[in-house]
Amino acid sequence: MNHAGAAAQLEPVLSRIDDDLAASLKRMFELVRIPSISTDPAYSAQCRQAAEWLSAELASIGFDASVRDTAGHPMVVAHHEGGSADAPHVLFYGHYDVQPVDPLELWDTDPFEPTIRNAADGSKIITGRGTADDKGQLLTFVEACRAWKSVHGSLPCRVTILFEGEEESGSPSLKPFLQANAGELKADFALVCDTSMWDAETPAISTGLRGLVGEEITVRAADRDLHSGYFGGAAANPIHILAKVLADLHDETGRVTIPGFYEGVEETPDEILRQWESLGASNEDFLGAIGLSLPAGEQGRSVLELTWARPTAEVNGITGGYTGEGFKTVIAAEASAKVSFRLVGDQDPETIRAAFRDFVRARIPADCSVSFEEHGGSPGIRLPYDSPVIQKAKDALSDEWPKPAALIGMGGSIPIVGDFQSLLGMDSVLVGFGLSDDRIHSPNEKYALKSFHKGQRSWARIMAALAG
Repeated sequence: MNHAGAAAQLEPVLSRIDDDLAASLKRMFELVRIPSISTDPAYSAQCRQAAEWLSAELASIGFDASVRDTAGHPMVVAHHEGGSADAPHVLFYGHYDVQPVDPLELWDTDPFEPTIRNAADGSKIITGRGTADDKGQLLTFVEACRAWKSVHGSLPCRVTILFEGEEESGSPSLKPFLQANAGELKADFALVCDTSMWDAETPAISTGLRGLVGEEITVRAADRDLHSGYFGGAAANPIHILAKVLADLHDETGRVTIPGFYEGVEETPDEILRQWESLGASNEDFLGAIGLSLPAGEQGRSVLELTWARPTAEVNGITGGYTGEGFKTVIAAEASAKVSFRLVGDQDPETIRAAFRDFVRARIPADCSVSFEEHGGSPGIRLPYDSPVIQKAKDALSDEWPKPAALIGMGGSIPIVGDFQSLLGMDSVLVGFGLSDDRIHSPNEKYALKSFHKGQRSWARIMAALAG
């Protein structure tokens, strides 16, 4: 399909989305009213209700949709053929479960009775648990499909949809389900709408997610706690040893000193660094919101590069000795620390774990010991900045929003993206329309009406671009 033909097909779809906004809001309210709290067994019936609601809605617009049982809450799987054999096959992922609402007294309105209100800046927002995470987000895609079907009787791409009901409780059923149904679910690539925009005017595509390695280390010295008067100066102090180990993790420039740590870490292209610089996130602005001002990581790098594209070693907790009220002159028998590593590029979690343990062992005195407890590990996800699929999505988003779409990173991780890559062999395009102030997981969660409306229009444009 040439550009003119694609545009001619797209415009009536966008008009239908505009005309149908009130009806799409009504459908969103119906879904938000279902208290599908996955982590609380008392709401298991409501989780199934949400799955059945979604399956019925998808079936009503021509999807072959079904609710699939798992050991936990059910999955929703739906398929729809595309209008062109040349168009790609996409797998769209979202989750219908939500976080608990406690503390209820901090909500301004009933969390499961969505309302439209005026925000402080005059914009309209939709309040309610799940409006932003992830019911409102996933419905932007469903409503875009509805508009395409209503106007043209078909979809521009072949579409498979996967909605899960345990994302907010660790997704225990997801990997087994993907493994058991890999042949059915595999597509050319996945679309994930559980992310955010850069700001209210600037859409974003997340091209990198940092991985994670967690380790707990315990250093042991004497066979019991010691009186610091009798033994101080002669006996090894595990808190001193642990503190030295942790201090040695970084050099004076902020780089991690574990041998081989940076293997597989590539420098971010200059073009991308310039794009991030243009977003205007100064060190002062980024850190000022949390009462800080000076970047603490590798010197000479911006806060966005540090949080989106560089690996880290962070100490998350330390225990040892007497920590109660008052004072006790004791040399502890042991001391512990929890340490996490955020990974990027081709860093291998198990290689990093082994290197860290060797690093620690080399710093433990001969008459002391150290033990380790593993706390999970996953690699970082990196999508090529020059991917044709990402470029098409970027151009489509830029046509819809006031400012051009930004290619951004994410400091954390979305496990499903790694699962799609490792289990189904496909990359993901992460496009979301949430905002940083949407208060997800907190009281008074909200989703901008503009995000819900233009999110639908954005997915309609992206599907047209992918097909064209």
